[in-house]
Amino acid sequence: MSAGGEVAWGAYAPAIRRWEQVLGRLAPYPTQPGTHGHPVLAPAFVEWLQGIEAGWVTGLPLPRTAQLRALGNGVVPQQAVHAVGLLLADLAALLNTDTGTSARGCGHRLEANAA
Repeated sequence: MSAGGEVAWGAYAPAIRRWEQVLGRLAPYPTQPGTHGHPVLAPAFVEWLQGIEAGWVTGLPLPRTAQLRALGNGVVPQQAVHAVGLLLADLAALLNTDTGTSARGCGHRLEANAA
């Protein structure tokens, strides 16, 4: 059950449920009524998809389109953490040191450039 009521997630239901478990909160309703009564993408759902704290963007006094623009131009925190881990591992390899990171896929650029 989502915060906005029951949603027929179809094939996406398992992924939605897993993400709800990871975030510790229910998925918000994915759409909201638009200005002409047709459903439009809900910024709160995009915020939730990105793993951002509820209200981080949607709590600001911005129109819906500005909220979606901010979310679209933002950085997904989990991706940023992974990217920094990859970069640190590559830097450590260049400096022949160990950062203690265990990000998978590290060093792929170094190996390609070493030849």
